[in-house]
Amino acid sequence: MMAESTPPATERAALIVGASRGLGYAMAAEFAARNWRVVGTVRADATPLHDLAIQRPRAIEVVQLDLTDDGQIGALRDRLSDRDFDIVFVNAGIANSRIANTLAEVSKEEFAQVMEVNVLGVMRAIEALGGLVRDGGVIGAMSSGQGSIANNGNGTNDVYRASKAALNQAMSSYAGRHHSENRAIILLAPGWVRTDMGGPQAPFGVEETTPLLVDLLIAQQDVPGLRFLDRQGHRVPW
Repeated sequence: MMAESTPPATERAALIVGASRGLGYAMAAEFAARNWRVVGTVRADATPLHDLAIQRPRAIEVVQLDLTDDGQIGALRDRLSDRDFDIVFVNAGIANSRIANTLAEVSKEEFAQVMEVNVLGVMRAIEALGGLVRDGGVIGAMSSGQGSIANNGNGTNDVYRASKAALNQAMSSYAGRHHSENRAIILLAPGWVRTDMGGPQAPFGVEETTPLLVDLLIAQQDVPGLRFLDRQGHRVPW
């Protein structure tokens, strides 16, 4: 196994919540490759991020976190309370079963689960961890183009769309409460990407998408305010 040859630049640090796989893992790896210090959270004991941390122990720190566990979120905040991050980004999201496309078809249990993870868990993490971001830094969350009410022209994926629209609204409320702070508050719409959630038919690969997302987040530093952006940095209609 190749050992890490160059220590990360300690002045640049990112906290990626939800980094065990898919875009979250790829973003953590991309930041580390750019010599950022990365703290990544995972739910499981053995993930690709663990493997990468073995290769690059000075760049990557792995922490277990379940976004549906308020106690774990608070414990993570306390654990990191003496650190400053340039970027805190929450990448969390699940979709309901494809069988239940409309709200009339989805079970109460499945609806509640999607909303708990995609909205409540994400926002509780943002509320707890946003204060760790330095002045001029970035607080972000993974949204979706499907969270755009203006762009909903085909009436599909009711539950997932509703969860991302609710996340956008909640982040807008968060931004309103913190409007006097010099931090960017970013919602990212990465496009349809070939991940476990996106599936093999998606037009974009993780490899081509990740550098764009990381570039975009880095560029938001020192530009305060709320923005809903796509992978190219264009504003997405709310």
